[in-house]
Amino acid sequence: MTLDDALDLAAAVCLLLGAFLTLAAGIGLLRFPDALSRLHAATKPQILGLLFVVTAVALDSRSWTTLLALIPVLLFQMFTAPISAHMVGRAGYRTSNFKPGTLLVDELEEAVDRASEDEKAEGGLAVKKSVRKKTGK
Repeated sequence: MTLDDALDLAAAVCLLLGAFLTLAAGIGLLRFPDALSRLHAATKPQILGLLFVVTAVALDSRSWTTLLALIPVLLFQMFTAPISAHMVGRAGYRTSNFKPGTLLVDELEEAVDRASEDEKAEGGLAVKKSVRKKTGK
């Protein structure tokens, strides 16, 4: 077995692993019951699947220019997936799109309760004031 054959085999294995993880992420998005459960399927296996696919492409092409094009793709995905998952998680929590029994620790409950109490006490003015401060109007 030559080096080219070994690299082709490694690329094929990485591509199959990446395809499997991406498929598992897609199935998880469809099958998990609530938004917080879907976040796991949307981020963890998806990033690892992309890492395997990028590795497979890099092993198959064996070119520095391809590698330089693949690195920003992987980095962009690795930086944006946690941020978007955080935003979706907060939105899912605030809209009660989750099962409270699945949380071991609810760190947001106190902050959300405090914010809703402040909003009720001021008749919704707390939100308007914070918007005015941010926009300067």
